[in-house]
Amino acid sequence: MCGINGLTGLRPRDEATGIMKRMNASLAHRGPDAEGVHIADGIALGHRRLSIIDLRAEANQPMSDASGRYTLVFNGEIYNFRELRKEFGFQDWKTDSDTEVLLYGLVAHGVDFLSKCNGMFSFAFWDQDRGRLILARDRMGIKPLYYARVGENLLFSSEIRALLESQLIAKTLNRSVLGDYLRYQTVHGERTLVEGVYCLPPGHFLTSEENELQLKAYYNSIDSVSWSARDLSYSDLKTEVRAALQRAVNLRMVADVPLGVFLSGGIDSSAMVGLAAEGASNRVSTFTISFEDREFSEAAYAKTIADQFDTKHTEINLSPADLIAQLPAALAAMDHPTGDGINTFVVSKAAKEAGVTVVLSGLGGDELFAGYPIFQQFQALKSKAWLLSFPKFARSVAGAFLKGYRPGAASDKTASVLQQDYFDLEYIYPFSRELAPVSYNRQLAEHGSSGANFIHNYLQESLGFGSPGFNLPRLSKVSLAELTTYLQSILLRDTDQMSMAHALEVRVPFLDHQLWELVLAVDDRLKLSNSPKPLLVDAMGDLLLPRSISQRPKMGFTFPWDSWMRNELKDFCADRLHALGHREGFHAKVIDARWKSFLAGNRSVNWARIWYLCTLEAWLETNGIR
Repeated sequence: MCGINGLTGLRPRDEATGIMKRMNASLAHRGPDAEGVHIADGIALGHRRLSIIDLRAEANQPMSDASGRYTLVFNGEIYNFRELRKEFGFQDWKTDSDTEVLLYGLVAHGVDFLSKCNGMFSFAFWDQDRGRLILARDRMGIKPLYYARVGENLLFSSEIRALLESQLIAKTLNRSVLGDYLRYQTVHGERTLVEGVYCLPPGHFLTSEENELQLKAYYNSIDSVSWSARDLSYSDLKTEVRAALQRAVNLRMVADVPLGVFLSGGIDSSAMVGLAAEGASNRVSTFTISFEDREFSEAAYAKTIADQFDTKHTEINLSPADLIAQLPAALAAMDHPTGDGINTFVVSKAAKEAGVTVVLSGLGGDELFAGYPIFQQFQALKSKAWLLSFPKFARSVAGAFLKGYRPGAASDKTASVLQQDYFDLEYIYPFSRELAPVSYNRQLAEHGSSGANFIHNYLQESLGFGSPGFNLPRLSKVSLAELTTYLQSILLRDTDQMSMAHALEVRVPFLDHQLWELVLAVDDRLKLSNSPKPLLVDAMGDLLLPRSISQRPKMGFTFPWDSWMRNELKDFCADRLHALGHREGFHAKVIDARWKSFLAGNRSVNWARIWYLCTLEAWLETNGIR
């Protein structure tokens, strides 16, 4: 796991070296073990290394082939690199690293080599003879890669902050996506909050040659679904899912450094612990966060699993004072503002301090195995299509009554759904992850309702009538909606920035692309029942999870923000909201009124609708964004 930087175009060597040094320095947290720079005609490449596989200096980057024509900087892991290495016809390997395998695979096969790779990655591959640069990102969007045009040149990095540190682009807020952030606490798709900075889409590669850019997809989840799974008996399906899960975990346990598992005590993380314990040669280390407030603490459930699988368990007891002490560092670690990424910052810090460099996470299990309420809600809408027979005016009145009777985010979403012309996914799902409605945000800022809705457009083009994914099972469509929006644009982004702040690598077996290809084909009736995630629980088989784990309602990993923001974090929030309100384009009176409503206990203004404004201001201030 590392950080990569680069710039195409002819520049004086001293200037190019200085740019790479500045950008590398801003990524030191991602790779404290080594630093490298490669400067040649037309290219400057930078790298910071977190040593995971082959810890020797020979495996440092940038890495060039024997001829010196090709050079690679790479962030991530190719989990099946040893298997791929055997396919090559030569033995003159200089390292035992996945970097070298990826380098020679790209030399031999170009981007087609990625079809053989199982991993999480972003990389830049330079061909000196052709003056061609290829940027690529993994299928599932686990590792980030950002880029910007600088005149005729291309600037890229693992983090937005490093792009800003280059001093080649303006630190200007992209107002066209502010509405997306205020609605969903993130920005979806290729755009970012910085004007002129773009995010390379998952499963895509970008070619820069002769000052022209070409963006192409090399992978699409819909096109890769394993439809043969539909013909399996349930017994055979469980066997296939269990084998895919075990294979995904085993691949991600390959490391030359200590490894652990994040354990919340829920089904997903418990499954990870059980599968890791089965495949490990030593006791597995596990980590969980606990609170004095039992309403938020899952420590007892985590302890049950730790005891069952005999793990080396670390319980991190977090108090408000602990959070306040860590808050400045957590906010400084944000490469993109986040509403709840600080959770990951805290547990990652504890894991790193306990001596591990790699952890497994249960992230992605809910999205794949229908663990969120949105799956049940979307299924239930099939039987409520009769509501559409009422005039839209009547449905709007009913929604308004509900919002007045029971104010809050849930009522806002229901009211929005009732006003739709159809109950199809592309019309309903965009409200499921909505933090605040467009009407609410329009009052906050001049551009609070700006921009097209990425989620609706993606769903219509990819999963709507006549689209490639139209015939997928309904719940698989929801899984893909979750993957492409909430998972990629919030959870994975938060996981990367907050874990790498501590030079900790997080691996996510549930995001194995072969596992997704299998489960996306599964019929809806096998994913939902009276118990949570039945297919996943049944597939665990001999690693039986206790009923106290497998049958308990989903709790969700969150801190007691509501209480903390009214007390210990009150001054911090007030200061940030005041500063945000006085920025150009934001409406101070509205922001102040919302803050006062929250403090007064108004149910229409929950903590999340305040906190993400505080973190936005903290990010703008830290990065000097105008």
